[in-house]
Amino acid sequence: MSKRDCYEVLGVTRSATEKEVKKAYKRLAMKYHPDRTKGDTALEEKFKEVKEAYEILNDSNKKAAFDQYGHEGVNQQSQGGFGGGGGDFGDQFGDIFGDIFGGGRGGRGGAQRPQQGADLRYNMELSLEEAVHGASKEIEIPTQVHCEQCNGSGAKKGTEARSCGTCHGQGQVQMRQGFFAVNQTCPTCRGKGKIIVDPCHKCHGEGRYENSKTLNVKIPAGVDTGDRIRLSGEGEAGEHGAPSGDLYVQMNVIDHEVFVRDGDNLYCEVPISFAEAALGGEIEVPTLDGRVKLKISAETQTGRMYRMRNKGVKSVRSHSVGDLMCKVIVETPVKLSAKQRELLKEFETTCSSSPKKHKPKSDGFLNNLKNFFDDLSK
Repeated sequence: MSKRDCYEVLGVTRSATEKEVKKAYKRLAMKYHPDRTKGDTALEEKFKEVKEAYEILNDSNKKAAFDQYGHEGVNQQSQGGFGGGGGDFGDQFGDIFGDIFGGGRGGRGGAQRPQQGADLRYNMELSLEEAVHGASKEIEIPTQVHCEQCNGSGAKKGTEARSCGTCHGQGQVQMRQGFFAVNQTCPTCRGKGKIIVDPCHKCHGEGRYENSKTLNVKIPAGVDTGDRIRLSGEGEAGEHGAPSGDLYVQMNVIDHEVFVRDGDNLYCEVPISFAEAALGGEIEVPTLDGRVKLKISAETQTGRMYRMRNKGVKSVRSHSVGDLMCKVIVETPVKLSAKQRELLKEFETTCSSSPKKHKPKSDGFLNNLKNFFDDLSK
């Protein structure tokens, strides 16, 4: 063992923390590691010296003995070293460099557990009526399903998987190169720890196979675009009997010919005649539950919005009901007869005699327009 001061070897002070000691060791171990020094015996000895110093300062009992008595105070049997009794180098190197090399302490990883199946997504198109009232839809999903012949084990019926002879069921093997040891996935069983000697003929040892399944999906009333339904266990089958993933059904409500949805409210445009707008009256308007009567006030202007309470959508979350908003559009008459034209001209003449009374918006617009041009001429 080297007789140099351990703190000097690692380049740290005597008050260095455990974290600082480990950081210094990591830096020097990477610098002098035999895999990097290509057989340089001098640097290999340097590497051993660094490792020995770290073994002392990283052990509280050895560190206390070294601080008080130096190297003589360190029990030779507890020092370990290369090939000694203090644990192999692969264990210590794995602790510090496991994040780099993917290793760890020997035998810690164990065989891989069968992986749960993947989650799946299905995009479902709904009409507005289906989204508002709810529906029951049948869908077909292409996916991986559990093999019923071998119950997902992958082994032929009446047989079972055997422990892997290469890794002895651990799923990992240890590879050594000089002083360096890394755990790797067993190449024989691919980390599973078991070998299927006599595979199932239907799934070829996978425990699952490609197929499609038909599901009946119940759509709750009030869903909207972007909502999704989770069907637990209806996703892809897991490996070798592992649980299946989930199926997520994503909603997409297609555009409606009459209504536009905004949250729980519905909007629609309702055309009314010139006479209905001027005189008022009662008209029929559509809802998703049938036709209802809407009272139009006299002197209604185009674009006016009428609210019909509780004629919208029942929320799937709060169960409150939205409203139906009806925007009236005054329809200009077309394809007039000669008599109709004559009557309209006569009507227009009577209105023009008192524009402030009969055409308040037009009169106000003309006054504003006049003021605008007067301001420009100043």
